[in-house]
Amino acid sequence: MQESQMEKSNSNNSKRLRIIFILLFVFLILGIAWAAWWYFIGQFRVSTNDAYVAGNQVQVTPRTNGTVTKIYADNTQLVHEGQRLVTLDDTDQIINLRQAEAKLAHSVLQVMHMKAEVKKIRYAVQDYRIRFEKAKLDFDRRKGLLATHAISKEQFSHAKDALAMARASLNQSLQALASAQTLVRPGSVYHDPQVKLAIEEVRNAYVNLARTKVDAPVTGVVARRQVQVGQRVSAGMPLMMIIPMNQMWVNANFKENQLANVRVGQPVRLESDLYGGDVIFHGHVEGIDAGTGSAFSILPAQNATGNWIKVVQRVPVRILIDPEQLKRFPLRIGLSMSVTINTHDRTGPLLTSVQSQAPQYATPIFQGTNKTINAVIHAIVNNNLKVEQ
Repeated sequence: MQESQMEKSNSNNSKRLRIIFILLFVFLILGIAWAAWWYFIGQFRVSTNDAYVAGNQVQVTPRTNGTVTKIYADNTQLVHEGQRLVTLDDTDQIINLRQAEAKLAHSVLQVMHMKAEVKKIRYAVQDYRIRFEKAKLDFDRRKGLLATHAISKEQFSHAKDALAMARASLNQSLQALASAQTLVRPGSVYHDPQVKLAIEEVRNAYVNLARTKVDAPVTGVVARRQVQVGQRVSAGMPLMMIIPMNQMWVNANFKENQLANVRVGQPVRLESDLYGGDVIFHGHVEGIDAGTGSAFSILPAQNATGNWIKVVQRVPVRILIDPEQLKRFPLRIGLSMSVTINTHDRTGPLLTSVQSQAPQYATPIFQGTNKTINAVIHAIVNNNLKVEQ
């Protein structure tokens, strides 16, 4: 009986030892695996959950004062670049444009009339010059005849008076020609100051009329619409915002002790709470902010006090996301993201050194106005040139 109990106790001890050795072996394998993962992968990764989606918030504002008559877009709607968003009452602008166009037409006719007057005066000058030459020849002939007493002194005096009158008429016509030429510029009618002034008035009136139509500067989703129909708005007043969905990035706030090996261009793996682990976004580090978040806050921390406590600061890191993924899985501004940077490749710069001369963002919707205005101006000028001809 006692021997059987001892055998049973020895058997239990051997089982315990076997289990302990198995557990130790498992822990050893796990430790080796973790050490290998850390050596080859883990030490090259820095992660944070303090990251949020950011993007451009394009503010739509009118460039002139007016009363809102129509609104074509509302929150959550997609609008395209150049699409009409808001229309203002344009009654006053149309009246001003018609007045400016009439003034331009009158200026062109007036300039053409002055040019015609200059031509008429030139013809008169030629006529007076011919009369003067004729009177001078008559005077010289009569002067020779007077020496031979072929004519009387009275006839010679008439010839002298006629020459003086012809000279006076010629001088007067020359002065009139010079005076008229000062009001008329040679060459095209577009060079005349009066026409130039009228053209700029038409351009200004047309621009003011065009500004009563507020168009979308970029393609995106409308947000924060504040304008209402019938509202009186002024230039620069915010009407709504447009969020370009293809211009998204992530601001990841890393601790300062995590940034030692972070470089521009390193690959980044991102997960969004919106899609969960089913969608993995890929991107790269575009740059690191020039200061911590607290340094750029409205009320920066005042650390020059006696009860100072060290707090680990966070520095925003800007991460660009693959634009093709943004098309398939659109994000929203402010969404939370989990960010992991692979710092294995440390050959990139600490600061962005590329200086691009091209604009980062631009819109062409305001450039088409000049072409239309020029066409209207040319039509007015040419039509009145034909009328004068």
